[in-house]
Amino acid sequence: MRTFRILVILAGIMGADGVILAAVATHHGDAARLLPASSMLLFHATAALAVVALTERGIVAHKGGLAAAFGFVIASALFAGDLSLRHFADHALFPFAAPIGGTLLIVSWLVLAVAGAWPRRN
Repeated sequence: MRTFRILVILAGIMGADGVILAAVATHHGDAARLLPASSMLLFHATAALAVVALTERGIVAHKGGLAAAFGFVIASALFAGDLSLRHFADHALFPFAAPIGGTLLIVSWLVLAVAGAWPRRN
């Protein structure tokens, strides 16, 4: 399915960005914001891939699974993007971008829980 392929591509980009941020944080002086940004990207890239696999197999509801996976991608981008921009450009992505991203991550996990409670019927 095309949507699954898009999510896999986005998860791959998130994973690569997470590794890059971890490397920069390791070799850069004061990079306290980059480590949480890296962790969010790496963790939720893996989560998005897992949700694609679970959705494809019918273990979680299709619409709920897709909503959770895209929520992970968008929320991680907001969270990590805001922290990275604060580090590299010394300003925020927009007001409350990181907290909005964090809240969306929580909501996405809850959507996944609901999608798992009511999987696709065969």
